[in-house]
Amino acid sequence: MSVVKINVLTVPAEMREELERRFSNRAGMVESSDGFEWFELLRPVEGTDRYLVYTRWRSEEDFQNWQKGMAFQRGHAQAAADAGRAGGQEQGQGHGHGQGPAASGSEVWSFEVVQSAGPKS
Repeated sequence: MSVVKINVLTVPAEMREELERRFSNRAGMVESSDGFEWFELLRPVEGTDRYLVYTRWRSEEDFQNWQKGMAFQRGHAQAAADAGRAGGQEQGQGHGHGQGPAASGSEVWSFEVVQSAGPKS
């Protein structure tokens, strides 16, 4: 049964472009992971300042293995390096750190896929 992980990031308006740039710079780093099924970065349209980082995995074990693996570490290290170059700092990691946090808060929601549908052919 597939699992969905949604990282909910609270992002101030002035940091939205920076957050999206950081994710863009690490595009492709999760797609080759064993058990990976889907990724989407969802930008809020109205009524909230919360971005959703949606990933879908074949299993909880695959997700945990990815988090412990080198691709995860490289992705967050790359974002930190990019942010450090942009902000003149070397500290921090990931989508939220470097020249200062892009997100002011974060939480992870976990779900099991019970039912799914796609376009009919």
